[in-house]
Amino acid sequence: MDDLVNNPPHIPVMIEEVLNYLCLKPGQIILDGTVGSGGHASKIIEKVKPNGLLIGIDKDLQILYIAKEYLSKINNTIGKFYHADYSDVDEVLRQAGVDKVHGVLLDLGASSLQFDWAERGFSFSKEGPLDMRMDRSRGVTVHDLIQRLSEKELEELLKKYGEERWSRRIARAILRAEKETGITSTRQLAAIIERIVPVGKSKIHPATRTFQALRIAVNRELDSLGNFLDKIHHYMFAGARIVIISFHSLEDRIVKNKFVEKANQGIFKILTKKPISPGEAEIEKNIRCRSAKLRAAERI
Repeated sequence: MDDLVNNPPHIPVMIEEVLNYLCLKPGQIILDGTVGSGGHASKIIEKVKPNGLLIGIDKDLQILYIAKEYLSKINNTIGKFYHADYSDVDEVLRQAGVDKVHGVLLDLGASSLQFDWAERGFSFSKEGPLDMRMDRSRGVTVHDLIQRLSEKELEELLKKYGEERWSRRIARAILRAEKETGITSTRQLAAIIERIVPVGKSKIHPATRTFQALRIAVNRELDSLGNFLDKIHHYMFAGARIVIISFHSLEDRIVKNKFVEKANQGIFKILTKKPISPGEAEIEKNIRCRSAKLRAAERI
């Protein structure tokens, strides 16, 4: 853990674009609702120092510890950190003693660390428990979910959150295996999916969409995003910028529609007519960023 505090492995996605759209100035208050291990936050701190404030939120306590320790080494007076879901932004800002902020950042989805830690159960390429909770202090695990859902419910979940073409076949196979032998590990679950999904031309692993769907459901990720976007404008100064990076079409669609809704209400001015994607050079350095989409808006 100490090695990660000193050298966190997270590579901030589209960092130049994030900084450009946030339009940061010294003394500003910036909310990073998904602070992760501090990649974006470290660059934000450099822009708002010496008397600015970074409010960092993360629902993963293990990763929040890394961010807090790492960013404190950069500047131990600028950051305030909270173990929470970013959708609880109103309560976090109340605790921070802040009414409004000058900038907001969300870098959605699971972090690289969560995928890399086998014991967290996020990756189908590593042997781990069927967990996937970002906040391990509460909520149901993937294993709990599989045990509770009917075949129809699991099928609908995979279709809704994973946009999985083979949702019915996968749901049936998962629940059959759970009933007959039990499913206890990520590799076991992935192997079930590999066996029953036809080999096609897709470049992604056959378990990718199922794991995405289960992770989204366990962490209520889309609910959090929608709730956050419904109220964040109340806590933004006029002229404040909001930047959101998403990694799949479900998230991006919610961001796009909420931005349009707020623009039609005269609350936001949309700064990105189309989402911004990473350049080829960045993708070559960090393959995990290849699906990222950035959208930005300004509080009117």
